Amino acid sequence: MRTNVRRNVAAALACTLAVTALAACGTSSSGDDKPQAGGSSADATTPLDPKAKVTVSIDCMPPAAKAAELKEWKEDVAEFNKTYPNVTIEGRSTPGQCLEPPRFTAMLKAKSQPDVFYAYFTDLQQVLDNDGAQDISAYVTPASVPALGDIDKSVMDVLRRDGKLYGVPTSNYRMGLLVNRGLFQRAGLDPDSPPRSWEEVRAAARKIAALGNGVAGFGEYSVENTGGWHYTAAMYGLGGDIVGADGKAAFNNPTGRQIVDNLRAMRWEDDTMGKTQLLKWGDLQKQMASDKLGMFLAAPDDITYMVQQLGAKYDNFGMGPIPGGAATLAGGNGYMIKKGSSPDKVKAAIAWLNFKTLTIGKGQFQYDRSKADGLPVGLPQPAFFTGAGKIKDDELKAASATMPVANFKPFLDNPVPGKAEPPKAQEVYKVLDKVMSGVLTNKDADPAQLLGDAEKAVNQVLGNQ
Repeated sequence: MRTNVRRNVAAALACTLAVTALAACGTSSSGDDKPQAGGSSADATTPLDPKAKVTVSIDCMPPAAKAAELKEWKEDVAEFNKTYPNVTIEGRSTPGQCLEPPRFTAMLKAKSQPDVFYAYFTDLQQVLDNDGAQDISAYVTPASVPALGDIDKSVMDVLRRDGKLYGVPTSNYRMGLLVNRGLFQRAGLDPDSPPRSWEEVRAAARKIAALGNGVAGFGEYSVENTGGWHYTAAMYGLGGDIVGADGKAAFNNPTGRQIVDNLRAMRWEDDTMGKTQLLKWGDLQKQMASDKLGMFLAAPDDITYMVQQLGAKYDNFGMGPIPGGAATLAGGNGYMIKKGSSPDKVKAAIAWLNFKTLTIGKGQFQYDRSKADGLPVGLPQPAFFTGAGKIKDDELKAASATMPVANFKPFLDNPVPGKAEPPKAQEVYKVLDKVMSGVLTNKDADPAQLLGDAEKAVNQVLGNQ
């Protein structure tokens, strides 16, 4: 869900200035160029020969409006070409948000995607339905991606289907409990120990709401599919599910009822959720950034949005694991390679992605450069490294942090397994919005009826009824 929310919000926020044509931009042969003499190899397990001549078009190059990011992109191309001087990187930039849904869908249907195209984790089925992505299983090895052994297997598995790998990650997130540290302190709560259960959330919300002056203790979405998204996150936290192994709705049970009952209690008995409801993505962020909200479920980069777009300060926020801690809704994005690309084009793409998005201390993980360029450093996202790789990445991030990373210690020290979104997520979330909006706007709503009606509707969406 988060992915489509971000698409819409980012499109609305993006600069509408026309993107100046860049010398590095252009139209590539989109996968049908033939490997040229001087380094070509049909052996997929062998990394790209530095002498190979190949042109690769890359999606989502930062637009001119994002000057710092574009500067770093150009620097990375230049650095990459020191090792691969015969690889031409053609960056493609799109005004607004490059992953805006209609554009993405049209691109896939027309098979006009760049050689290397950006996609959200949840887009994999759509890409495969349109026969759009190359199977890169044989190309991604410890030789071509040295950090492969330290990349979270669950993240890589999101990009697999039927044992085949179709992409590599560039970012990922896990949802947790976002807190306003200032309100916590004013309410006599410890922001370094956020609530870990819904009982603790409810108790903390009472103390925060008691501050008065329109302050709410806890906030929740309930429209535009965001309510269903958060209902799913809460279910995962309690060990529940939305769709069971049998392909049918699995939320009309005591766990699902617990979530609804808890929200009803906070909304109507405790009066800790504020009077205004029917909220969507962006509304809770505005409330928290203006110190009118104590807690809500979120991913770490909501904090950057509040700082960069709403004028908040990084040191006013912290995070803990999602209440319950059994599992958490996870997502992210990555790059895929257009189906039909030549072996050298695939190898060049992997070499670039390894350098730009998967190498600790390089590309997107060159934190000292990001700090110098005025970009935020310190959020626990991306978070797909494990083991020794994570230790090293954490060290480098902390050394160049532009925010108090200790604020995220409860979130980082209590990792919760990530869990993917349910099938037909957007359609399912739309149904579950009615559960959330029903209980938050109607004091006399019947939770059993809300869940029962939603169960029938979701089973219809899933084709099981």
